[in-house]
Amino acid sequence: MASPPPRRTRSTSPSGSAHLIGWLGHDSQAASVLATAQLHLKVRAAIGEAIPPAMRGAFEVIRLEAQALTLMVSSAAFAAKFRQIAPRVTTHLQSSGWNVNEIKLRVQGGLGLPDTKKPGKEARALDKQDLQAFEELNKNLRPGPLADAVARLLAHHQPDQQAIKPASIPDETPQAPLTRKST
Repeated sequence: MASPPPRRTRSTSPSGSAHLIGWLGHDSQAASVLATAQLHLKVRAAIGEAIPPAMRGAFEVIRLEAQALTLMVSSAAFAAKFRQIAPRVTTHLQSSGWNVNEIKLRVQGGLGLPDTKKPGKEARALDKQDLQAFEELNKNLRPGPLADAVARLLAHHQPDQQAIKPASIPDETPQAPLTRKST
């Protein structure tokens, strides 16, 4: 006895994957939700073009009505920073064809939005040429706090050479005399 052919449903495409967005387009209420979601994604992308990269993951579009855009933000700090650049964002949205005159912010803690990461500090090790330049500088400096700092820097980067002598020691560094206020 032969087995029946596999069943094919209407929501399955010929490749075998469900096409959810196509299904949403058949129902008028679902189509409205889909259109709103697509609109919010487009507005979010337009805002992303106008703000710094570190801020792009800390907001979501809530509503766009009557020339007012409402955003949900992850923290009060982000809201304060966004308020500083809001005029620039509004101008960018208007030049992109969006009819937005006002941006409202709602702070919602614990959104689960991704934390923004600060860019890593770019530092390089001092090479011989750099150290020689600092040694020359140390020789030409007058005794004082700057000469002491340069000597410490050289001592830190050349631990095997203990011959680096600060231009002054703390007791020799001229200090401003302490004055008392007379009452």
